[in-house]
Amino acid sequence: RYGDSAGGFCYQESAQLAAATRNRFVRWTTSGDAVELVEESLDVNLLNNAVRLRIQGCPFLPGGVHLCEVQSHLVVLLITGQTVHRLLLPHPARMYRSELITESQMQSVFTDIGKINFRDPSNYYVIPSVPGLASNSVASAAWLSSEGEALFALPSASGGIFVLKLPPHDAPGTVSVVELKQSSVMQRFLTGWMPTAIRGDCGPSDLPISLSVHCLDHDAFLFALCQDHKLRMWSYKDQMCLMVADLLEFMPVSRDLRLAAGTGHRLRLAFSQSLGLYLGVYMHAPKRGQFCVFQLVSTESNRYSLDHISSLFSSQETLVDFALTSAEIWALWHNEENQTVVKYINFEQNVAGQWNQVFVQPLPEEEVTVRHDQDPRETYLEYLFMPGRFTNAAIQKALQIFSQGTERHMDLTWDELKKEVTLAVESEFQGSVTEYECSPEEFWQLQVEFWSKFYACCLQYQEALSRPLALHLNPYTSMVCLLKKGSLSFLVPCSLVDHLYLLSNEHLLTEDDAAIFDDLEMSRDVVCLVQCLRLIGESISLEMAFIMEMACSRLQPPEKAAEQILEDLIANDTENVMEDIHSKLQEIRNPIHAIGVLIREMDYETDVDMERAHHLNMRMNLTQLYGSGTAVNVVCWGVCKIATIRFLICRDLLILQQLLLRLGDPMVLGGGQLFQSQQDLLHRTSPLLLSYYLIRWASQCLASDVPVDTLESNLQHLSVLELADTTALTPHKLVSGPQTIVELFFQEVARKHIISRLFLQPNTSLAETSLNWPHLITAIVADFLPLLWPSNPGFLFPECLMGSCQYTQLQEYIRLLQPWCHVNMGSCCFMMGRCYLVMGEGHKALDCFCQAASEVGREEFLDRLIQPEEGEMVSTPRLQYYNKVLRLLDMVGLPELVIQLATLAIMESADDWRSQATLRTCIFKHHLDLGHNSEAYVALTQNPDPSRQLDCLRQLVVVLCERSQLQDLVEFPYVNLHNEVVGIIESHARAVDLMTHNYYELLYAFHIYRHNYRKAGTVMFEYGMRLGREVRTLRGLQKQGNCFLAAINCLRLIRPEYAWIVQPASGAVYERPGASPKRSHDGECTAVPSTCQIEILELEDLERECVLARIRLTLVQHDLSAAAVAGNSTPEETVALLVRAGLFDTAVTLCQTFKLPLTPIFEGLTFKCIKLQLGGEAAQAEAWDWLAANQLSALVTTKESSATDEAWRLLSSYLERYPSQNSLYHRCVINKLLAHGIPLPNWLINSYKRVDAAELLRLYLNYDLLEEAVDLVLEYVDAVLGKGHQYFGIEFPLSATAPMVWLPYTAIDQLLQALRESTANHYNVMLYQKLHDKMEDYQQKVSVATRDRLYRR
Repeated sequence: RYGDSAGGFCYQESAQLAAATRNRFVRWTTSGDAVELVEESLDVNLLNNAVRLRIQGCPFLPGGVHLCEVQSHLVVLLITGQTVHRLLLPHPARMYRSELITESQMQSVFTDIGKINFRDPSNYYVIPSVPGLASNSVASAAWLSSEGEALFALPSASGGIFVLKLPPHDAPGTVSVVELKQSSVMQRFLTGWMPTAIRGDCGPSDLPISLSVHCLDHDAFLFALCQDHKLRMWSYKDQMCLMVADLLEFMPVSRDLRLAAGTGHRLRLAFSQSLGLYLGVYMHAPKRGQFCVFQLVSTESNRYSLDHISSLFSSQETLVDFALTSAEIWALWHNEENQTVVKYINFEQNVAGQWNQVFVQPLPEEEVTVRHDQDPRETYLEYLFMPGRFTNAAIQKALQIFSQGTERHMDLTWDELKKEVTLAVESEFQGSVTEYECSPEEFWQLQVEFWSKFYACCLQYQEALSRPLALHLNPYTSMVCLLKKGSLSFLVPCSLVDHLYLLSNEHLLTEDDAAIFDDLEMSRDVVCLVQCLRLIGESISLEMAFIMEMACSRLQPPEKAAEQILEDLIANDTENVMEDIHSKLQEIRNPIHAIGVLIREMDYETDVDMERAHHLNMRMNLTQLYGSGTAVNVVCWGVCKIATIRFLICRDLLILQQLLLRLGDPMVLGGGQLFQSQQDLLHRTSPLLLSYYLIRWASQCLASDVPVDTLESNLQHLSVLELADTTALTPHKLVSGPQTIVELFFQEVARKHIISRLFLQPNTSLAETSLNWPHLITAIVADFLPLLWPSNPGFLFPECLMGSCQYTQLQEYIRLLQPWCHVNMGSCCFMMGRCYLVMGEGHKALDCFCQAASEVGREEFLDRLIQPEEGEMVSTPRLQYYNKVLRLLDMVGLPELVIQLATLAIMESADDWRSQATLRTCIFKHHLDLGHNSEAYVALTQNPDPSRQLDCLRQLVVVLCERSQLQDLVEFPYVNLHNEVVGIIESHARAVDLMTHNYYELLYAFHIYRHNYRKAGTVMFEYGMRLGREVRTLRGLQKQGNCFLAAINCLRLIRPEYAWIVQPASGAVYERPGASPKRSHDGECTAVPSTCQIEILELEDLERECVLARIRLTLVQHDLSAAAVAGNSTPEETVALLVRAGLFDTAVTLCQTFKLPLTPIFEGLTFKCIKLQLGGEAAQAEAWDWLAANQLSALVTTKESSATDEAWRLLSSYLERYPSQNSLYHRCVINKLLAHGIPLPNWLINSYKRVDAAELLRLYLNYDLLEEAVDLVLEYVDAVLGKGHQYFGIEFPLSATAPMVWLPYTAIDQLLQALRESTANHYNVMLYQKLHDKMEDYQQKVSVATRDRLYRR
């Protein structure tokens, strides 16, 4: 088994701004027979970007993974101890067109790796046993030829190198093996400068320890650093050794070294188009090492030599890896304490051979200090799950070991992992407690014991996973990464102040002072000042550091904490640190100035607000630049690191300033007049310390996962405030690790601002050049810190937290900020109000909103908040602010708070009646919503805008009606609004459905309450009229009757001379508000008929209407089908309906009330009699229903009496009961019967004979009833002559003494004429003769009587 190894590959176009492979690279680690390949991107989150391959039983050679780019493929070449492999993956540039990459995630090159056939014989080969792989060398190299062949160079078991060649993947061919050996010709050629010991056949001394390849167009140079400390260069095409160089010539050599095999040597190449090929060689010797840099120089006739550039020495023992560029060497060591050491040097410029230190992230503390007032579980969990301290993988592995592998904990989120850890440790702890009772101290001690055991487990795995395996250097972007066993670290440039503070003392003394500032004296002063700070920092114990942490957290002045720490330092100064500091201070010529310079270097306060983001140019593909989770993490950890270091610098600076004040030495301070300057500096340092504390806190504060419904409601609130465009709100599912609020801010908001500032501002040089990681990351962090800086006017960070629903974090941020930061105080109050609002603490929110009002017009965020909408009335800034907050409170549904705030706003708007009207309307609305009717009425009466007042009044009426709170509505005084209320209720009454709303009853109650009875009567009469017209149902008619009764009651309460009302207009004439105009059939608007005539109705008219209504009701109760027509029928129509229904008594009453003739009743009853006489049994049965509804005098219900008989009896009784002038009703009845051909009943004939026999005769003639006419005339003549005269109503028959009598001669003549004309009928002739004789006889008797009368006279 070989050791673990790692490496990286960067795409050629990774520095090109418009390339699909921009900022992308692949890293790999090998362990045994497994290799893990991960593709990383700084711009987009790659999907399926990690793959683990295992070639069973074939351990990978260290460094045995090589990646090559061809036009359409990314080729992975793998070398194990037994086999070589080739994998073909699609090139990213073929998968995506770079200008279309706008998504935040895309597929990796490894997405389809599962489709590859790993057993394809053309893509793998078993290393042959002859020549065989050397057992004591792990060197290897692999490359692609220009023809597409895969070549693998390996150390041969017999010494030298052999090369395996796989044919191109798309062309058939066989695998060839070539051994690179020196021919005898070559040997002679090289005799002059090759040692004799290795002439002839290759001995094991030339076994390659390190191999590198440099590809040319049609050849490849293979460089082999061998055991005999010589560097050999081969041409693969010619299979010739072109050069051998003895590297011991370039280093101080001892005899032992020359004889020992060089096993620890390393070789690296760096190629530059302008400078050519550089070779970097690390020569390993016991206790020391040396780097040599050469340039390959070619002479004429294809001869090559090395030009020695530089030799650099290092004292570190174990070199893990190094990387070479054409100007720098980066090296990675492990020192004696097993710590990672990274250094770099510019070998061209650095004459002194001074390595630059890289400050590596240290491992977590060996132990966690738990104070007795702390809960061990909380303390350990906080320490374990502090972002950036332990990786997810380390905690998961520790959890598995701790819980003895009972469960597999795979792919847990940060929160889930936290729960699992708590459960595991607590269950172990519970299982071990055997005692039923134990003291709190013992319990605390046991908890600490178990948690520290788990912590040690985590530490062990974190250490294993943090072991560095290699350096990865991107020559195109100058990015350097540290590849560890379980993670990846990026190296970023360190700022000057941090660099000075972190440098070890021996380096600080050698630091080139002139390189710091132009002023040499100032540079020395600053270096001395930093040394003083280092002395203080090293002396501070954990307890002292905790004092300052607590002071910042508890909002206590840092100056006081610094004073206390200084006293503790002086009290515990056993190593005379104070003397050292004092003597160091003596070396500073101008301490005040030096401190000022240091503060200025660390202060990110800007005068102007950073411009808001431009729209990022899509073509330039800037939308995703540094947008991946990896890049966000690097930038934000860079910020966190700076904040952590500078917090310590500021803390130590505060303590030093307290010391300077305490010393008060004029020699040091430069005289008493500088005491004030020192105080000023102290007050400048304190906010600086608190700012860095706040940024550090935010960098370690985790963002919460937000449910989608919370995001949506927040989006609604932001849209009310018109702030929804500030952040792209997407719920983030955080799986790989937790996201801090600073990362959230950078990802959502800050990155766009920074990238647009860097690339889209005029005069930016970055846009023209290729991407340079050190420059860019420095520029991004330098632009990011001002956005986070609390005392800058920009307010993007809190705004982003609000937009992303991080309310708890935002509250804590403002709590830490408010006591000392006096910028954006109003905006902070507003944000706090928003947080309280979401947390359901409305009254606290209102207090915050009111406090923020005082800052409106002074702060950028609040100014943006109050920008008026289009068409919105512009008022004072503060009123606009109140308006926005009122809308927010309204949306959240807090009417009490809306009322409070609106009342407050009214005081501000004393001179602005429009705003007053708006606010009073708002107060009215919310009082009404809350059911505070009296308060709503008061708000309505105070509204200065008549139109709004009317709107409110309308709303009050409608809402109280809907709630049935009519007593309140009626009893309000309505001063100066009486007519408006009546008008509103009337318009509603006339506009809505009569049966579902009771506006007429309300109006009636309204007038009755005010003793206005005539108006009340008018309302009820109109209600009744409309009910008849519009609600033609039984219930409608019942209500109509009640309405008319109510109207009559009202008029009876008034003095008789005033008991009248105006007839209400018909429905079409009401001018309903908002009604559309009525049009004729051709589309023209029809004129509304104007009724000039006003009709006055008195009490009698109302009583008649009441009777009519009652009769309609009776009709409908008897026959429901009549409801549709009866509702609005006239008296005449109602009579017809009653007759049809058989309600003859009711019809008579109606006719008598309205003085109508009874003719329709007699006609109707006669017709019913006819129908009964002609009808069958069914008609008889039905007749009893309507007969029962009429009062029959002396009704006899015997079996002999049928319905027909009863009907005739009813008709007979009516004719007797209701006599008419000229026997009109008899005539109409007889007419009806004769018209239907029904023989007249005797009782009717007898009855009519008594009334008007002459008319009966005429009727007989009309209907051609000659026989009946003859009989009647004969009887009539007899009656006149004295025989049965009483049956004809003749009081005195014919006699000389009686009054005169007469006969209807005209009718009799007509009868005789008719009989004469029908001689064809023998019977008629007989009748004629009989009548003629009778008349002759009558004439004689009349003559006699006449003579007697004359005689008597």
